[in-house]
Amino acid sequence: MPMERREQTMLLNFVLASFVFLVSIRDGSARITSSFIRSEWPAVDLPLDHEAFAVPKGYNAPQQVHITQGDYDGKAVIISWVTPDEPGPSHVQYGTSESKFQTSLEGTVRNYTFHEYKSGYIHHCVLEDLEYKTKYYYRIGSGDSSREFWFETPPKIDPDASYKFGIIGDLGQTFNSLSTLEHYIQSGAEAVLYVGDLSYADRYEYNDVGLRWDTWGRFVERSTAYHPWIWSAGNHEIDYMPYMREVVPFKNFLYRYTTPYLASNSSSPLWYAVRRASAHIIVLSSYSPFVKYTPQYMWLQEELKRVDREKTPWLIVLMHIPLYNSNGAHYMEGESMRSVFESWFIKYKVDVIFAGHVHAYERSYRFSNIDYNITSGNRYPLPDKSAPVYITVGDGGNQEGLAAKFLDPQPEYSAFREASYGHSTLEINNRTHAIYHWNRNDDGKKVPTDSFILHNQYWGTNRRRRKLKHFLLTVIDEVADM
Repeated sequence: MPMERREQTMLLNFVLASFVFLVSIRDGSARITSSFIRSEWPAVDLPLDHEAFAVPKGYNAPQQVHITQGDYDGKAVIISWVTPDEPGPSHVQYGTSESKFQTSLEGTVRNYTFHEYKSGYIHHCVLEDLEYKTKYYYRIGSGDSSREFWFETPPKIDPDASYKFGIIGDLGQTFNSLSTLEHYIQSGAEAVLYVGDLSYADRYEYNDVGLRWDTWGRFVERSTAYHPWIWSAGNHEIDYMPYMREVVPFKNFLYRYTTPYLASNSSSPLWYAVRRASAHIIVLSSYSPFVKYTPQYMWLQEELKRVDREKTPWLIVLMHIPLYNSNGAHYMEGESMRSVFESWFIKYKVDVIFAGHVHAYERSYRFSNIDYNITSGNRYPLPDKSAPVYITVGDGGNQEGLAAKFLDPQPEYSAFREASYGHSTLEINNRTHAIYHWNRNDDGKKVPTDSFILHNQYWGTNRRRRKLKHFLLTVIDEVADM
């Protein structure tokens, strides 16, 4: 009998120890710094004559085609393109049958100068009142120079609508960038959440700045003409160059890349929100004023109140500077925004926050640092089940290279980190679960490297707790009955 009792005790201790181990993994005491060393391709931009930058054939043929969501709920698309020689037609012909375009809409056209560079003619056209979950074909340009593309609208707003997002940041236009872009295209994702720093044209001077905005637009067109990219701006979009007498921030970006900011009552295209399938996506601007009483602060305060988790259970935030970062590069740069907004992210149970800026990959556990008030409280981040997961994906492949120096020891909040190029996907299955993957670019091959199941903060937490409690009580009862 004593032997039987010892076996029962050992089994119970094993079950409890296993539970504690699994909780420790979830809550942050099993941290990983990858030992993988990336053998980089040259971190230099592709040459101007590279095929990735090829100019479409035909006089004044549309180029740099890109689409983004055009309204709050996913029933509109903004189609943008550039004609290099003259304004030409600014209309879009579209329909649900290939080469049969039942509808035509007129867009807007404008151009601008940057120092002595003169842009092509930039067109934007909004297609509204589209049907959900429908493939549309569209044509832009005229005559032999016209071009045809397609896109698919998302499913209607629904808490169990499944959808797959790609996440890319700090892409640039190098050989590594090309590898990232090709891998994303193969992923099966339906839209991109882009976390800032697009062309890295600001690393050039004078006319080459505008020229490299043009090459980047042609470079990403293989994806952006078909899949909507949800844009956010980074520091490389500021283009503040007083030596060239160019002092208007974000000038190149704002002329070329438009957003549906008015649909979410924003006063600036740099911060806005959209709802897509079962996700509510909030885009913030790390380089615009965000402290109390500023427009971005006031807007976010109201937008978070508008979130309806019964309709869009997944609450996702995009920004450029990470709020939690254990890399030596850009360390602590997100502290000012974290101190302003982190308590809101916890109050409204944001599921995940994606950022870029740091040219490496890092994923956090659910931690927060909202108790410290300078003179008292907890000084260090602590596990917090109501906090978001913070993910840095500034690893697109730009010419500045990788940020390979992580802080040692690895902080408690950091779950996984690696200095490699790559992209991520977030596949929403239903209102409670999504599957996240980070894919490393390994010598031109896509290698799945980090993944986890993301439990929805609104719908998943209580259900998961009840399920786990039921499991433990069942095991304990079985052990007690032995």
